[in-house]
Amino acid sequence: MYDVVCTGILVADVLAKTVEGLPDKGKLEQVDRIELFPGGCAVNAAIAMARLGINVALIGKIGKDGFGNFISNALQRENVDIQGLVEDEKCGTSASVVTVDSTGERTFLHSIGANGEFTYEDIDWQVIENSKIVFIAGTMLMPKFDGKQCADFLQSVQKAGHITALDTAWDSTGRWMEILEPCMKHIDLFMPSIEEAIMLSGEKEPDKIANLFLSMGVKTVVLKLGKKGCYIKSPQDSYCIPTYTRYNAVDTTGAGDSFAAGFLTGLSKGWGLYQCGVFANAVGTHCVMSAGASTGIRSFDETIDFINSNQLGG
Repeated sequence: MYDVVCTGILVADVLAKTVEGLPDKGKLEQVDRIELFPGGCAVNAAIAMARLGINVALIGKIGKDGFGNFISNALQRENVDIQGLVEDEKCGTSASVVTVDSTGERTFLHSIGANGEFTYEDIDWQVIENSKIVFIAGTMLMPKFDGKQCADFLQSVQKAGHITALDTAWDSTGRWMEILEPCMKHIDLFMPSIEEAIMLSGEKEPDKIANLFLSMGVKTVVLKLGKKGCYIKSPQDSYCIPTYTRYNAVDTTGAGDSFAAGFLTGLSKGWGLYQCGVFANAVGTHCVMSAGASTGIRSFDETIDFINSNQLGG
């Protein structure tokens, strides 16, 4: 039985640090280091959850190439079940060049690759049937699956009695709610970043944003507020939970995915929303303290010790 199955994007991240700007054409600039990491929302979240000690599987599509081998091997090393991983012989694995500046902020150059070919037909329903929570990670970056196919999938998952969760990615095409609206009434837990939520809702205040999403059928809204922590709202409860601000960000790559992993870990254990939010903030904090999307993630016990030793907002 899987606690969580992550369905979504897989990306090979080539990370360059420190980059304050691109060189002129034909010129060269040195950086501190260039490294290759497994990435993509589904991969980042799955690895983080596996390190936190829950049983997690991944469903998605890669190319039959070096980047694909790298990602599948990395997932297996992290004890993520890859039964639902599909290889596309005609399309390369999705990849990003991630440039990180001196503040830890990152910029992406992205090739959509095999994620763009992922469809409803690629889903291994045996994996879904053996899961508690089904998490879609990377909506807006799976053009064949986004929209109606995603909505149909979520509806089927809910009817089968599983909890549904969804996190978005930035939509550079500007479609936003056009893509997501059919899905909203089938989402138990909606976890966008505040920037994405503003674009989706047209509102700026977390409470107004959450109210709009709840009115569209979402059961619980969890807004990732970055350095401000998170805002959680359901029809019964609302919480604004600060994060751990005394720690400097080395690299914010994967912070939102790590937060989601922490929240879903708590949810799989039957915790309340506030406790899930505190734990998610701690996991996200560990992520930004190291370079790479998953490098800084600690075990469940180490994360609990961190929470017990640190004050929220400090």
